[in-house]
Amino acid sequence: MSILVNYKSRVLVQGITGKEGSFHTQQMIEYGTKVVAGVTPKKGGTKFNDIPIFNTVDKAIMETGANVSIIFVPASNAADAIVEAASAGIELIICITERIPVQDMIKVKAFLKNTSTRLIGPNCPGVITPGEAKVGIMPGFIHKKGNIGIASRSGTLSYEVVYQLTRLGLGQSSMVGIGGDPILGSSMKEIVELFMNDDDTDTIVIIGEIGGGTENEVADYVKDNKVKPVFAFISGVTAPKGRTMGHAGAIIGGKDDTAQAKKDYLRSCGINIIDSPADIGRTVFNFIKNK
Repeated sequence: MSILVNYKSRVLVQGITGKEGSFHTQQMIEYGTKVVAGVTPKKGGTKFNDIPIFNTVDKAIMETGANVSIIFVPASNAADAIVEAASAGIELIICITERIPVQDMIKVKAFLKNTSTRLIGPNCPGVITPGEAKVGIMPGFIHKKGNIGIASRSGTLSYEVVYQLTRLGLGQSSMVGIGGDPILGSSMKEIVELFMNDDDTDTIVIIGEIGGGTENEVADYVKDNKVKPVFAFISGVTAPKGRTMGHAGAIIGGKDDTAQAKKDYLRSCGINIIDSPADIGRTVFNFIKNK
């Protein structure tokens, strides 16, 4: 079992003919992901390698049975691409695109409430279930199949954590990059809940940062529903108030948005706090070894 994607996932790529789309499509195929279609308006009837390209998501689903979409469409058109995929009935959309206007994402978020589609992102590295499917831009070779679920706001830090765990022989059930923008499709709490209910995940690691309340939502959920150990690292301890740090959503708007405030609250709800990113792998390893 895994969350969100697995060997059965049939993936279509919106923006497959662009530079980023074509490069990462090839990487996903080489990993073993079932990429069954591409969508680029006005290029329907052509192919990327042996993958058929369609003008619309609707047509791609009809011809290939695709049920997951990954979006590499430029920011100006990305919101329309999300809406098109959701309207066509795609179960899971993973939007890699960054710098989508906030107003566009507010409208997308409202639209998705009336659908059964789950959105991951935007501005995220994607989702990987090691050994089954990589639907994203993460380096597949650092991942190892196992039982640790990872939910992260930071792509780079998620790669670091995965690398540490894999070197110590600890595999991952799935890794989900939720994205770093202010308006996101799925919250960290939603992903942690999926891991809590996943039979093949026995330990959860979350990677948070300053800004927003998504980590505190996780803490509230864990306090009331904890059945598996949860570890957390929160970046941005030295970040000044009011300054965006890396991600658009990583900005301290008040005293509860600081890294220290988040760590204190998560700790009070039973989450194990790790203060340095260099210690994440070893801390989790020692816990699993000694339990």
